[in-house]
Amino acid sequence: MLALTGISALNALGSGRSEIVAALREGRSGLAPASAPLPFETAVGVVRTPLGELTGPLGPWDTRLARMLLHLVEQLEDPLRRARERWRPERIGVFLGTSTAGAATTESAYAEFIAHGALPAGYDYEKQHTFGATLAVVRSLTGASGPGWVVSTACTSSAKTVGAAARLIDAGLIDAALVGGVDTLCAMTLRGFGSLGALAEGTCRPFSREATGINIGEGGALALVERRGDPVCLIEGVGESSDAYHVSAPHPEGVGARLAMERALPDGVDAQAVDHVNAHGTGTVHNDSMESRAIREMLGPDVPVISTKRYTGHTLGGAGATELAFATWMIDEGFIAPSLGAAPVNEDHGIHVVTRTRDVRLVRVLSNSFAFGGNNISLCLRAP
Repeated sequence: MLALTGISALNALGSGRSEIVAALREGRSGLAPASAPLPFETAVGVVRTPLGELTGPLGPWDTRLARMLLHLVEQLEDPLRRARERWRPERIGVFLGTSTAGAATTESAYAEFIAHGALPAGYDYEKQHTFGATLAVVRSLTGASGPGWVVSTACTSSAKTVGAAARLIDAGLIDAALVGGVDTLCAMTLRGFGSLGALAEGTCRPFSREATGINIGEGGALALVERRGDPVCLIEGVGESSDAYHVSAPHPEGVGARLAMERALPDGVDAQAVDHVNAHGTGTVHNDSMESRAIREMLGPDVPVISTKRYTGHTLGGAGATELAFATWMIDEGFIAPSLGAAPVNEDHGIHVVTRTRDVRLVRVLSNSFAFGGNNISLCLRAP
């Protein structure tokens, strides 16, 4: 069990707990029509929060992705200070998830190359594109010098960092870790999901009878987890599986999804003890159908279920950590946000989708993330 002692988030709803929780309570989406030149119509979740530049020694790493990381780290100033007072720097790990890393920066640099025959003077592939660049920025900003790596498993990336931290803390190799992840919007993902026919023309409608596809968003979240501390929330279990059914489609019977949820529950905890499921809920027919089946067969038809993808868009490598933040704050504040766009709910799914804000005491919540290749993870969160 891990003590989650601090968490930050940045996405299309805004920045930080108060701004994001207000939007969730009010059922207010951050999606808007895409302004980028695309050969199709879709909505996206854009971060509109002003982002500070990286300066001084970190100047060469200054990209939109790095600025998001800076913003997220700054939100965690107090819990990070307490962790540094409690643990040595080499006992604090950093595990980050991303799907596209600096692809947006490289796309812009390549466009300039095509137009002018040369890359921008300040472009540095290693410092501005690679996965390792994110790790270098966060280590420098936090002073954490323990083990660290970047996970890139598509839509489970940032959730799987929690599992990495849990294993190393359990093995006695570290005492705390900064986990989570970020992604920015880029043409590669928008056009890629468009070519798969997976994008909604308008806004996504997870678990709705009228669901047509997903929206892409940008942003992410960081969480500080420790062996002990003053927790906002407890991470009681991490369940992972890989059904390897298809390169992009999930197993239609939700075999891997159910296995991940079952593994997330601690020994001796019955499935009926789960008060709420923050579903992966992308809004595609295949995902919603298989996830609903897995939830229904494991937890029954009455557990309250929501998807938050209509709020922010699918933030890909940042999605698992984003929804960890949402679930943590809902536990702490005692409410379930409405699953936007779900009405009219697809009754064939056989699950209880919450469509209006509900004030309720939450003790135990499952937060699901599922990815291409049948890569699945479920986090079991518990009130302190």
